Amino acid sequence: MAYAGSQQLNKRLTRIEARRRALSKGVIYSVNQNGLIIARPRRRGLRRPIHLLFVAIAGVMLFKAVLYATLGASTYVARVAELAEGTAIERAGAWVMHADDLTIWLALQSKMLLN
Repeated sequence: MAYAGSQQLNKRLTRIEARRRALSKGVIYSVNQNGLIIARPRRRGLRRPIHLLFVAIAGVMLFKAVLYATLGASTYVARVAELAEGTAIERAGAWVMHADDLTIWLALQSKMLLN
Protein backbone atom coordinates (compact mmCIF):
# COMPACT_ATOMS: atom_id res chain seq x y z
CA MET A 1 0.00 0.00 0.00
CA ALA A 2 1.28 3.45 -0.90
CA TYR A 3 2.17 5.86 1.82
CA ALA A 4 -0.69 8.38 2.30
CA GLY A 5 1.72 11.29 2.57
CA SER A 6 3.24 10.53 -0.84
CA GLN A 7 0.11 11.77 -2.64
CA GLN A 8 0.36 15.09 -0.84
CA LEU A 9 4.06 15.23 -1.62
CA ASN A 10 3.41 14.57 -5.32
CA LYS A 11 0.77 17.33 -5.43
CA ARG A 12 3.16 19.76 -3.75
CA LEU A 13 6.00 18.85 -6.11
CA THR A 14 3.68 19.34 -9.10
CA ARG A 15 2.68 22.82 -7.85
CA ILE A 16 6.32 23.75 -7.22
CA GLU A 17 7.34 22.60 -10.69
CA ALA A 18 4.47 24.56 -12.31
CA ARG A 19 5.48 27.70 -10.40
CA ARG A 20 9.13 27.23 -11.39
CA ARG A 21 8.13 26.99 -15.07
CA ALA A 22 5.98 30.12 -14.74
CA LEU A 23 8.83 32.02 -13.06
CA SER A 24 11.24 31.04 -15.82
CA LYS A 25 9.15 33.08 -18.31
CA GLY A 26 9.58 36.30 -16.37
CA VAL A 27 9.64 37.44 -12.75
CA ILE A 28 8.40 40.46 -10.84
CA TYR A 29 9.89 40.93 -7.39
CA SER A 30 8.02 42.67 -4.59
CA VAL A 31 8.55 43.19 -0.88
CA ASN A 32 5.71 42.49 1.54
CA GLN A 33 5.06 44.17 4.93
CA ASN A 34 7.47 41.83 6.72
CA GLY A 35 10.35 42.69 4.38
CA LEU A 36 10.21 39.33 2.61
CA ILE A 37 11.06 39.46 -1.09
CA ILE A 38 8.46 37.57 -3.11
CA ALA A 39 8.95 36.47 -6.73
CA ARG A 40 5.78 36.39 -8.81
CA PRO A 41 5.40 35.27 -12.42
CA ARG A 42 5.11 38.13 -14.89
CA ARG A 43 1.60 38.25 -16.26
CA ARG A 44 1.22 38.45 -19.98
CA GLY A 45 -1.88 40.46 -20.76
CA LEU A 46 -3.50 41.48 -24.01
CA ARG A 47 -0.53 43.63 -24.93
CA ARG A 48 0.83 41.24 -27.56
CA PRO A 49 -2.39 40.43 -29.45
CA ILE A 50 -3.32 44.11 -29.62
CA HIS A 51 0.15 44.91 -30.93
CA LEU A 52 -0.22 42.23 -33.60
CA LEU A 53 -3.66 43.57 -34.52
CA PHE A 54 -2.23 47.04 -35.14
CA VAL A 55 0.60 45.59 -37.23
CA ALA A 56 -1.90 43.59 -39.31
CA ILE A 57 -4.09 46.64 -39.90
CA ALA A 58 -1.07 48.72 -40.91
CA GLY A 59 0.02 45.94 -43.29
CA VAL A 60 -3.40 45.83 -44.95
CA MET A 61 -3.43 49.62 -45.31
CA LEU A 62 0.03 49.61 -46.91
CA PHE A 63 -0.97 46.76 -49.21
CA LYS A 64 -4.06 48.68 -50.32
CA ALA A 65 -2.00 51.83 -50.92
CA VAL A 66 0.58 49.99 -53.02
CA LEU A 67 -2.15 48.36 -55.12
CA TYR A 68 -3.91 51.69 -55.54
CA ALA A 69 -0.70 53.41 -56.62
CA THR A 70 0.31 50.57 -58.94
CA LEU A 71 -3.02 49.91 -60.67
CA GLY A 72 -4.33 53.45 -60.76
CA ALA A 73 -7.58 54.80 -59.39
CA SER A 74 -9.98 53.65 -62.13
CA THR A 75 -8.62 50.08 -62.37
CA TYR A 76 -8.52 49.69 -58.59
CA VAL A 77 -12.11 50.89 -58.17
CA ALA A 78 -13.27 48.63 -61.01
CA ARG A 79 -11.64 45.56 -59.44
CA VAL A 80 -13.10 46.32 -56.02
CA ALA A 81 -16.54 46.79 -57.62
CA GLU A 82 -16.11 43.41 -59.31
CA LEU A 83 -15.31 41.87 -55.92
CA ALA A 84 -18.43 43.46 -54.42
CA GLU A 85 -20.63 41.50 -56.83
CA GLY A 86 -19.29 38.11 -55.73
CA THR A 87 -19.88 35.76 -52.82
CA ALA A 88 -20.07 36.80 -49.18
CA ILE A 89 -16.32 36.38 -48.71
CA GLU A 90 -15.61 38.45 -51.83
CA ARG A 91 -18.00 41.15 -50.61
CA ALA A 92 -16.14 41.22 -47.27
CA GLY A 93 -12.87 41.52 -49.19
CA ALA A 94 -14.33 44.38 -51.22
CA TRP A 95 -15.36 46.11 -48.01
CA VAL A 96 -11.82 45.78 -46.63
CA MET A 97 -10.17 46.81 -49.92
CA HIS A 98 -12.43 49.85 -50.43
CA ALA A 99 -10.27 52.89 -51.24
CA ASP A 100 -10.66 55.18 -48.26
CA ASP A 101 -9.01 58.55 -47.70
CA LEU A 102 -6.00 57.08 -45.91
CA THR A 103 -5.35 54.62 -48.75
CA ILE A 104 -5.49 57.37 -51.36
CA TRP A 105 -3.24 59.64 -49.28
CA LEU A 106 -0.67 56.86 -48.76
CA ALA A 107 -0.74 56.04 -52.48
CA LEU A 108 -0.12 59.67 -53.38
CA GLN A 109 2.72 59.89 -50.87
CA SER A 110 4.36 56.77 -52.28
CA LYS A 111 4.07 58.13 -55.82
CA MET A 112 5.70 61.39 -54.72
CA LEU A 113 8.55 59.47 -53.06
CA LEU A 114 9.16 57.33 -56.15
CA ASN A 115 9.16 60.26 -58.58
